[in-house]
Amino acid sequence: MKKIIDREQVRYIAHLARLELSEEEEEKFTRQLGEILAWVDKLKELDTSKVPFTSHVLPLRNVFREDELKESLSEKEALSNAPQKKRSHFQVPKVIGN
Repeated sequence: MKKIIDREQVRYIAHLARLELSEEEEEKFTRQLGEILAWVDKLKELDTSKVPFTSHVLPLRNVFREDELKESLSEKEALSNAPQKKRSHFQVPKVIGN
């Protein structure tokens, strides 16, 4: 198997990802990334010209339920567990300054 990725490239990728790797990890990841890229090269050999394009492996469909009008909570029930309330609203800490 030809060398697809070297240790210097692994160090560069680790730097971009803000990772500190030991010598053993650099060696391990160099080998593993090389194996992954070798498999990608192997996949490139496949003839996919007659394979239809897909966006998902499985067919997807949306499942919607009918909207139904239901009884809502009263204001008193909705605010019953609020740690703080002000008039008829939940009171929360200010998040954005002036």
